[in-house]
Amino acid sequence: MPQTRNRFFDDVSKLMTDAAGVAEGARREVETLARSQLERLLSGMDLVSREEFDAVREMAALARADNEKLAARVAALEARLAKDATPN
Repeated sequence: MPQTRNRFFDDVSKLMTDAAGVAEGARREVETLARSQLERLLSGMDLVSREEFDAVREMAALARADNEKLAARVAALEARLAKDATPN
């Protein structure tokens, strides 16, 4: 009688292990499908890559710095022009 019980539990154990394997395979399949659908959706949205974003952000920072330098230069030239325009 104990052999029947052990065999029963072995069969149940094997069934549960197989079910877990099937569930894991199904989970991977769903993840793969979801990932491919998301990639297809994102590729159709015309989004920029992280590298492109970082490059444009760097360009904007450099342009801002140049703008500040030019604004200071214009202010200095305007002050010089105003000084030269005042009668002595």
